[in-house]
Amino acid sequence: MLLLSNFSFLNIIVLLVSIALIILLFRKLPIFAKEVNLFLSSLIGYIAIAVFLLGTGLFLWVFPDYSVISYGFATLDSFFRMAPYILLFLIPAITMRSFAEEFQTGTIELLATRPLSDWQIILSKYLACLFLVFLAILPTLVYYFSIYELGMPKGNLDIGATWGSYMGLFALGAVFVAIGIFASAITQNQIIAFILGLFLCAFFYDAFSSLARLELFYGKTDNIVEAIGINYHYASISRGLLDSRDVVYFLSMILVFLALTKTAIERRKW
Repeated sequence: MLLLSNFSFLNIIVLLVSIALIILLFRKLPIFAKEVNLFLSSLIGYIAIAVFLLGTGLFLWVFPDYSVISYGFATLDSFFRMAPYILLFLIPAITMRSFAEEFQTGTIELLATRPLSDWQIILSKYLACLFLVFLAILPTLVYYFSIYELGMPKGNLDIGATWGSYMGLFALGAVFVAIGIFASAITQNQIIAFILGLFLCAFFYDAFSSLARLELFYGKTDNIVEAIGINYHYASISRGLLDSRDVVYFLSMILVFLALTKTAIERRKW
């Protein structure tokens, strides 16, 4: 279990590793570069980023029930509370075309003839969508520095919980992308892929917390049922403690849905 209250050196290392990884992906996975260029050469990527920033900005600064100004405390809690619900809609909209469009237009056959394995194709599309999510979250660091400066005294902000929440938000986004990619792989209709991705993301994020309160589970296995949901682990990381159980959960969810995506593609190809 790692305390996240003071880890600026770790931030620098993570940033350098991330930059090196992105450069490597552009060189080794041409489909990744193609997908990223497609997002950034059209309005898709910019609209996604703008919608996320506008939505979170309104909740953080404008809407009275959530505004940090009305609340009177230096905290980003309202941002981290509402951001997952915005991503619920945003990420399925980003991922819906990933494989559905390939099947609809028949270009999946062209991909199959390239010297690339199914895993390389899946990971390329997955990481391209995740990169766009990263670009959407990155500008919100302005919120962090703004709240940091507005605090009385200056810097009166729970830094550990804030960085933990950012890590949790990115991990949550990574799971949503994996779910969205899977939804796109089982249909050639992009609208169906969006609706299915939205439903699965919402179900795994919030449904298990509600199911745990049912009489069938309450007081017996409610903790286990609640721990299946994404929200449980997101809230855990947001406290500023990096627990290995949360890391294993997020990685497991990503791998499971990517494996399901591979199975779906293999069946649809034949």
